[in-house]
Amino acid sequence: MAQSHICRTLHLEGSLPRITAILSQEQFDSRSDLGRRICQEFRFFDPQGRPQLTGCLKALSQLETTKGLPLPAARRPAVKSTPRLLEKAVSLPKAVPSTLAKITDLEVMVVTDENRPVWNTLIAKEHPQGITTFAGSQIRYLIGSAPSWLGAAGFSASAIRLTARDRWIAWSEEQRRDQLHRVVGLSRFLIRPSVRCQHLASHVLGIILRRLPDDFKSQYDYRPLLVESFTDEGYEGTCWRAANFVCVGRTVGRGRQDRHKRFEKTVKTIYLYALTPGWRRELQVPWVDHAPALEPGAGLNTSEWAENEFGEAPLGDKRLTARLVRSVPLLAQHMGEKINAAPENDLTAINAFYRLVEKPDDSGVTVANILATHRHRSVQRFRNQTTVLAIQDGTDLRFATRPGCEGLQIIGRNQTNSKTAGIQMHTTMVVTDQGLPLGILRLGFDRLTQHSEPSKKGKKTDRWLEGFKDTAQAARQVSGKTQVIAVGDREADFFELFEAQRHHPRVNLLVRAHHNRIIGKKVPKLFDQMSKGSVDRIMEVEIKGLTERLKSSRQPARSARLKRVAQCELRFRQLTLPATIKGVAPIKLSTVHIKEISPPEDEPPVQWHLLTTLEVKDANRAQQVVEYYLQRWRIEDYFRVLKSGCKIEALLFRTAERLRRVIAIQAVIAWRIMVMTLLGRQSPDWNPEIMFTSDELDFLNDYAKIYRLEPPASLGPAVQLMAHLGGFRQRKQHRLQWKLLTFFGARIVAIIVMPLSICLTFDLDLPLPRQI
Repeated sequence: MAQSHICRTLHLEGSLPRITAILSQEQFDSRSDLGRRICQEFRFFDPQGRPQLTGCLKALSQLETTKGLPLPAARRPAVKSTPRLLEKAVSLPKAVPSTLAKITDLEVMVVTDENRPVWNTLIAKEHPQGITTFAGSQIRYLIGSAPSWLGAAGFSASAIRLTARDRWIAWSEEQRRDQLHRVVGLSRFLIRPSVRCQHLASHVLGIILRRLPDDFKSQYDYRPLLVESFTDEGYEGTCWRAANFVCVGRTVGRGRQDRHKRFEKTVKTIYLYALTPGWRRELQVPWVDHAPALEPGAGLNTSEWAENEFGEAPLGDKRLTARLVRSVPLLAQHMGEKINAAPENDLTAINAFYRLVEKPDDSGVTVANILATHRHRSVQRFRNQTTVLAIQDGTDLRFATRPGCEGLQIIGRNQTNSKTAGIQMHTTMVVTDQGLPLGILRLGFDRLTQHSEPSKKGKKTDRWLEGFKDTAQAARQVSGKTQVIAVGDREADFFELFEAQRHHPRVNLLVRAHHNRIIGKKVPKLFDQMSKGSVDRIMEVEIKGLTERLKSSRQPARSARLKRVAQCELRFRQLTLPATIKGVAPIKLSTVHIKEISPPEDEPPVQWHLLTTLEVKDANRAQQVVEYYLQRWRIEDYFRVLKSGCKIEALLFRTAERLRRVIAIQAVIAWRIMVMTLLGRQSPDWNPEIMFTSDELDFLNDYAKIYRLEPPASLGPAVQLMAHLGGFRQRKQHRLQWKLLTFFGARIVAIIVMPLSICLTFDLDLPLPRQI
């Protein structure tokens, strides 16, 4: 029986009178004697039939403090023991082979009293977390290879509550209390830093996990069913995944003793390992599909979408999460405007939103936590896809008119050398191979101050590397049937990113080359190599027209460009990219080059040099790679909706941290706007109920009759009706006409029509090449 269960039992309403009656009727020489009697009365025994004296005495001490229970006087004060350490550090292992096959006499042994100081010293001196006091049932192991120690491991009681773990197991509260001891925690695992042997950690973990149930059975007379462990931020958990641990989620930063919700611990990734295939049957918990898939537009109608996309945000308190869910529709109704401007809005909800945004910087209300539920559902949305594109790009958010906002950074200078304050945001957006947005995987912000200059090259490369690793982490939650490709523009053309892909082969890279590299001695440079030789195919690329833009303090000048369908030469090659990092091998890549054949006068030809880790063996595959890269412009459309539609640069807050939190919410709102518009175009025959409630469809049906338009029998006509209601008339140069209705449709217009009209105004068609 767990310690928490003992405390809960003794604190029940009928328990205290029973304990008081025992104290009044019997005599006890010590607290231990009383504890044994209480264990017998309430049947506090472990699986071997021994009284759980320590847990019982702790619970009685709590009753003495809180309820004034008269206990026998303690014979001696409790003394906290310190772990026994060796006088000297454990000697370093010598001549450890670099490959696992060459290690001889590898041994894993259970720690005894004789070698306990060795285990303590190894963990205290060499483990990043140091030594700690284990709780509950515990077993320790030493890992050795004659004649030296290579590492150590220790198991103890699992965490009392973990939302992600408990959801993954799918047990009830009563089942959790009764069966928690069947889950043990891998509290410490160490392969000594001086040991450099490939695959040793996962191999040793496998040995330990295979013998763990029998060792527990011999010592505690029961077999555990699951093992849990954690990794801190910055650790990939490679050996855990190699040993078949499953990543089930993240903690919220609370420790075992954090009763006051101070969130003083770091956020950790949770891993679980099943020691037996029939663990669900033994725990009597239902089977759960841990990899559910969602359709791109599922659960996005007005009444459900906020709860679906934010309802499980780990903000540290369920009340904060509920407040976030209530605040999202409020922001969606007033994009770019003050939410307290409309007199019909609930003042209580408005104040609750501001209290949420103004939480301390070290609280659980972070950008990552706000987006956690949306990110989880984004992964579910691309499980059904054959190919998904994780598009990365950055943008500058200008807040030059907010001199009182603390924490902004310098994002640029104008021709008079005046500094521009703002926020640099780096986004990872996941889309299908047809350009339909599936979700925002990550929002990254540079943590700089107003005294910081714009990001240098090193800082920019960090953004891309962090975004790629985050994409790789998401890809691990998807089966190999889904091809995941990370797409980047010319800013992503640096060798470190391709080197990172080597360590995360689950995600392929597609990058537009920026540097005309030297790829060998007496060999033409990269661009010359890619563009020489015979043409493999002639393909058409539709080029969207651009109007001329004069130079301003906010934007550089831009030449006009004619709208056209460009005839382009297509070539593909296999090249080796030379390493720019010492000690790293070159990388073999596929390259694709397209160049416009006959561009208009006074316009440069369209020309792209694409580098990819995808295998390109024929012209069809090369053309497919170009089509993948065409979808990169979708993120530019997204930034346009975010800035011009949601008007995030008009937000008014006193600190940059508050701005980031609101931008995270608006990021999901902007994504939903794009999905609603594009689904109506790409999947017009879908059921409109995926986006609209029955009341909204009834309203649209009546509206269609009045204006003699097509009724909303499917998604496409329903979206067009909403755009018509907002002022869209399918004219090239139309203006939005905001004619809000006075009856119940007014709220629908505010929530849906304005965003849809904005998107239709921006003409979010299939992405076209625009950065030439």
